Amino acid sequence: MAKGRTVLEVGADGVAVITLINPPVNSLSFDVLLSLKENYEQALRRDDVKAIVVTGSGGKFSGGFDISAFGGIQSGKMKEEQMKPGFISIEIVTDTLEGAKKPSVAAIDGLALGGGLEVAMGCHARISTSTAQLGLPELQLGIIPGFGGTQRLPRLVGLTKSLEMILMSKPVKGDEAHALGLVDAIVPANELVSTARSWALDIVECRRPWVASLHRTNKLESLGEAREILKFARAQTRKQAPNLKHPLVCIDVIEEGIVYGPRAGLWKEAEAFQELVQSDTCKSLVHIFFAQRGTLKVPGVTDRGLVPRRINKVAILGGGLMGSGIATALILSNYPVILKEVNEKFLEAGIGRVKANLQSRVKKGKMTQEKLEKTLSLLKGVLDYESLRDVDMVIEAVIENVSLKRKIFADLEKYCPPNCILASNTSTIDLNLIGEETKSHDRIIGAHFFSPAHVMPLLEIVRTQKTSPQVIVDLLDVGKRIKKTPVVVGNCTGFAVNRMFFPYTQAAFLLVERGSDIYQIDRAITKFGMPMGPFRLADLVGFGVAIATGMQFVENFPERSYKSMLIPLMQEDKRLGENTRKGFYVYDNKRKANPDPEIKKYIEKARNISGVTVDPKLMKLSDKDIVEMTFFPVVNEACRVLDEGIAVKASDLDIAAVMGMGFPPYRGGIIFWADSLGSKYICSRLEEWSMMYGQFFKPCAYLAERAAKGALLSAPKEQAKSRL
Repeated sequence: MAKGRTVLEVGADGVAVITLINPPVNSLSFDVLLSLKENYEQALRRDDVKAIVVTGSGGKFSGGFDISAFGGIQSGKMKEEQMKPGFISIEIVTDTLEGAKKPSVAAIDGLALGGGLEVAMGCHARISTSTAQLGLPELQLGIIPGFGGTQRLPRLVGLTKSLEMILMSKPVKGDEAHALGLVDAIVPANELVSTARSWALDIVECRRPWVASLHRTNKLESLGEAREILKFARAQTRKQAPNLKHPLVCIDVIEEGIVYGPRAGLWKEAEAFQELVQSDTCKSLVHIFFAQRGTLKVPGVTDRGLVPRRINKVAILGGGLMGSGIATALILSNYPVILKEVNEKFLEAGIGRVKANLQSRVKKGKMTQEKLEKTLSLLKGVLDYESLRDVDMVIEAVIENVSLKRKIFADLEKYCPPNCILASNTSTIDLNLIGEETKSHDRIIGAHFFSPAHVMPLLEIVRTQKTSPQVIVDLLDVGKRIKKTPVVVGNCTGFAVNRMFFPYTQAAFLLVERGSDIYQIDRAITKFGMPMGPFRLADLVGFGVAIATGMQFVENFPERSYKSMLIPLMQEDKRLGENTRKGFYVYDNKRKANPDPEIKKYIEKARNISGVTVDPKLMKLSDKDIVEMTFFPVVNEACRVLDEGIAVKASDLDIAAVMGMGFPPYRGGIIFWADSLGSKYICSRLEEWSMMYGQFFKPCAYLAERAAKGALLSAPKEQAKSRL
């Protein structure tokens, strides 16, 4: 079955309008591109056609190349012609569109991203609406622009701006695109196609210049200057993305075109694109792309035809770091919010935090002062439950204390309307314990945000066996509206994200107490691609939080928890992490972290209390060993989470790891990465370590079964047992 097409209509004015049709975003499947080529060739053959306009249906030009076709390219299941390097960039965009003997104009509305913008740049002029988005975000998928974008964009907007747009995947709006010279005119949407038609005819009549983007040189810097700019871009890229090859390949390809001419650049681009599509980085990032979209599909919930109810007003209990962050996220998406605190002082502090969050947006130029006032007016502070009588949802965000949360939920049931959703932002506590004294178990749900809540992209939605599907659908909708990626998981201590990652910190403590160096561990983990190592992270979140959550796991999974005395010993000396300027690191006035030689004495004390002896092997671990000894226990716990049905799909755990814990997306998430190493290898390493260092490393049954069969950890279970 054909996936998308183009339609050709010739008007009395002699302009052929070719419309891209492949809803919802007119992605460029091979069918669309072949149809574009055929209709172009037909328009060129016809005597009644003087010029061509290319546009998109449904208010969008094109969202870019069809990512679902990547699987076909990677597996080699494409037609030979389509697999040929340069088939699209040279045969279609360059020789058919740009090299045509009749001028063409792109009429751009909505999106012109990736391949969509590359097709538009192959036309001889571009007309756009002011709100259209134009950009080349291909690097987010581990590839480079492959339809000529590396050659045409620098020639249209100059080298510096094109590098910023491509390397940072930064689109521009129509108005900026016009100022840059990427588009030739800005018009209202209802005049778009008519203006493009008359512009195309003006080119025919020589009233406007007929210029191929590929042969423009007026925006390009001199060769010496260009080389300096590219050298700087390379240095920045190596610093910001040390594990990634494709941004450097992209810079090489751009340089090729500047030094040896655009045609040479196109060939190098085509070859590099073919190679990068097959890379592990591309496979990982494409997996994350689809996994993220897949989180909105929850079997047995989103396939019931339920419509989300309208949430008109939300109450938040607790204005601390988390509560104020959640309130910020909600008011930024136009939800009226009531913030409840226990006294005037706490309430004032909570509202102050929300204000500060908004002010930092103003400072960064993301918001005007006027918009700040308007957004802040959606927030109302209260001290009693009376004001909660008309809210549609409550999110409790107080400290991790079971009895306090239990009392709050009992109170909420008395005061809130009978259909009000009762949500908790707890990060580890079993929801059944929290709702123990309530009768409304069908409307209790976890809404676990990650800190800072208005910035972090993940929302972990936790359902119990009794949570109603309607409530889940409602919260999924809220998550989408506040621009979070929601992942629905089951109820247990730590749920999916914190449960899966509790061995991460514990493994690091185990290694240190047995001889490894704290700072080498952090360096190795950062080099692997995490935003920071486990010890720097413990400093950032604060030792109070680390102990509160750690105790939950030690109590609930005693047989496989590693209990270290290191943090309690440091707490005794008022070393509580970054906030006290002393933790595993010491912090200067600018909050810069520096290693502290004093840490050694705490490690010695912890060893004595635990009765642990130093293992010389662990004193000289390679970075690879550190990464494996830290992350394989995480993989092991992730397998348990899958086995128990806490997560429905392995890809949900991949998204949770990337968006909740900062696992590098270019490694595809925790399970995807584990599958790239193989269940056999991971299981054998864990078995080896469990013989030497105890139960903490013992592979679970799910992992051992997969390893015995040489099976993927992500493969669906034959008989999925579920607690959901």
